Amino acid sequence: MLNTSIKKTIVATTSLLCLLAGVNVAQAEGKPDIVGMSPQQLAEHLIFNSGSFKLDQAVQEGGVTRQRLEQDELQTACSVVGGGKADTNTAVKVMNMARDSIKLPEGGIKLGDWKIGRELAWSGFGFRVGHNNDDHSTAANGPGGNCYNCHQLATDRTGGNIGPALTGYGKARGSSEAILKYTYEVIYNPHAYFPCTHMPRIGANGILTNEQISHIMAYLFDPESPVNK
Repeated sequence: MLNTSIKKTIVATTSLLCLLAGVNVAQAEGKPDIVGMSPQQLAEHLIFNSGSFKLDQAVQEGGVTRQRLEQDELQTACSVVGGGKADTNTAVKVMNMARDSIKLPEGGIKLGDWKIGRELAWSGFGFRVGHNNDDHSTAANGPGGNCYNCHQLATDRTGGNIGPALTGYGKARGSSEAILKYTYEVIYNPHAYFPCTHMPRIGANGILTNEQISHIMAYLFDPESPVNK
C-alpha cells in the first residue's frame, strides 16, 4: 500500500493537473486566465466580474453597492499588498489629501449635546445593505458614529480595544481651541494625522454632519459626560 506522503503527493498533482486543464479550457473559451492574475487582479475580478456580489443594489447615500467597493485615490494609495505600511512619500501624500478634505464648521468648533453624542458614539446603525436597508428618512434612524466598535469610551458600557481608550478624554486634555480643532479633524478625516489608518473618514465621507460631530465631541469633552466621570 502507498504511504500517506505519497498519497498526498498524487492527490496534489492530480488536483493541479485538473486545475490547469480547466484553465486551458477556460482560455480556449475566452474566459479570464485566473492563474495568471496577480493577487490584486484576482481580487478585483472576484468582486466586480465574477457575479459573486450584488453590485446594482441601491445604497442609502445614493448610487449602488459597486461604488462602495471601488477604491478612491486615498484608499488606493494605502493599499499595500501583504498588509505592510505605506512608504514615507505615500504617507505624506495621504496626509495632504486628508487635510484638503477637512471643512471646519462656520463660526468655529463648538460642543453640542453630550447626550445626543453618547447615542451617536454607541450606534453602529446606518449604512447596512441587505434585505432591509437602513432608513435615513428620519433623524432617529440616521447613521451613528460606530465609535464603540474600536474605542472604550465610558466605564458605564464596554467598547472595543482596536483603537486607543478614550475614557477621561476631556478631563485629561482640557478643552483648548487647539485640542478641539485636533479632535474635530481626527473625527472628520483621521488620515490627516494618521495616514492609512483603519479609522473611517466620518466627516469627509458624509457619514455624519458637522452638527453630529459636535455632539460626539461634547460626549468626549463635557465634564458632565460619562466619559469624564
